[in-house]
Amino acid sequence: MYDPKTIRRRRAVLALLVVSSVVLLTASFGGGGGVSSVQRGVFELVSPIQDVASRSLKPFRDLFGWFGDTWRSKGENDALRKDRDALRQQNVKLQAQLRNAGTAARLLQLDQAAGLSAMGPVTARVTSVTPTLLFQSFVINKGSANGIKVGQAVVTSGGLVGRISVVTSGHATVKLLTDSAFGVQARVARTGTPGIVISSGGSPEDLIMRTTKLKAPVADGATITTRGTAPAAKFPSLFPPDIAIGIVTRVDDAGTDSQTVHLKPFVDVRSVDQVQVLTRDPASIP
Repeated sequence: MYDPKTIRRRRAVLALLVVSSVVLLTASFGGGGGVSSVQRGVFELVSPIQDVASRSLKPFRDLFGWFGDTWRSKGENDALRKDRDALRQQNVKLQAQLRNAGTAARLLQLDQAAGLSAMGPVTARVTSVTPTLLFQSFVINKGSANGIKVGQAVVTSGGLVGRISVVTSGHATVKLLTDSAFGVQARVARTGTPGIVISSGGSPEDLIMRTTKLKAPVADGATITTRGTAPAAKFPSLFPPDIAIGIVTRVDDAGTDSQTVHLKPFVDVRSVDQVQVLTRDPASIP
């Protein structure tokens, strides 16, 4: 509750405002010079109050204006971010299409150059990779419904990737040449020196070839390829001959009965996204 003195003071202020309003109305509708003088006097009295009120309210007007500008800017930024994200996704799709187109073209060149078109190549995409240090296997999106069977060779444009180890109707698992259980008959491309290529078990960039001809010379930089089915072999190989495997990086104990040939595979199995499965038995091809 207000005390009587405060109430009286507010009533006096109210009365003054009423009187001022009446004088302003009279001055507005009157026509004499004296009335104009009163009007000017009242304006002069009220004008400082308006100025003070205007200056007092300016920070609030500026604040509301800032909120309005900020809100509009936020909406514009959200729209720009959406446009940016959409363009980025389109760019990713285009890059993927270019990459896949390039891979498909290289696979076609491989088929033509290496004569693999007769091997019934089935192109497949890698869908998942085993989370191991050596990436020992991955899954592809083709299976028995596409003619894929266990043991068939898997290649890319760079060379040998591995072989099929598990098959379902729509998918297949590829055991990679870096797997410790993987092995393939091989030979030195230039000299024909035979051997078997296996994983070193220590790095996906290091394979080992053990020559079957003891002390056979193998030079650094030599290319190692698949051998295919060896003459008089009891069980024919599902790997056709002359698929590139890797390049010799060094030879341990060279020229001895225990020499070990190290090679780096041509295919980095950690970055493969498309492969071809050779579905026809090489022995069935005339």
